[in-house]
Amino acid sequence: MAKIAKRVAKSREGIDRIKLYSLDEAVQLLKERATAKFDETIEIAMNLGVDPRHADQMVRGVVNLPNGTGRTVRVAVFARGAKADEARAAGADIVGAEELVEQVQGGQIDFDRAIATPDMMGLVGRLGKVLGPRGLMPNPRVGTVTPDVTAAVKASKGGAVEFRVEKAGIIHAGVGKVSFDANAIAENIRAFADAVQKAKPSGAKGIYVQRVSITSTMGPGVKVDLSSLSATA
Repeated sequence: MAKIAKRVAKSREGIDRIKLYSLDEAVQLLKERATAKFDETIEIAMNLGVDPRHADQMVRGVVNLPNGTGRTVRVAVFARGAKADEARAAGADIVGAEELVEQVQGGQIDFDRAIATPDMMGLVGRLGKVLGPRGLMPNPRVGTVTPDVTAAVKASKGGAVEFRVEKAGIIHAGVGKVSFDANAIAENIRAFADAVQKAKPSGAKGIYVQRVSITSTMGPGVKVDLSSLSATA
């Protein structure tokens, strides 16, 4: 325990907890301090000026990160017949209809993302209480209820990241790995921030994006200057 505490303290050395760093500086600080024995995930936290308890202030969407997420995503597709075959050909890990619904109802959830064809939603709708709390429920707004299962599977495998604001008005997401080139991490973060900006709801008043910080799995949090998040920064 003391060894972990010592490493955490060392990783925070040289980081001003108050200062707002440019995105490039922040990424470099995280990469220099990532000393875990595994490839740490780079995570972003965005504090938004919204109250998601109001429907017109909900923030939700999906973004395809230009450099992928660096993690292996297991994809399940709820489909029948030709669409099921199409999903398998596209690289889906699990494909099924009634039998897959039964497995999920029984607690067998061996996937990170779920896709469904529109005709399956009558069945899949029964899984709301199981998949909803895990953020796995297929939804047309984020492209996971679609007849184009090939595109949806490939997007999920290739770096599509779904985001949804939490009760406190914060969005969290993994946006890459510390092993990525610094420019690739920065590109992913800018793409993610841009997608959240474009998802600004009609009911948002005042300052929409209030604070942004990035961290690695075992590293310190670093506050990011909002002006450095634009694609032209």
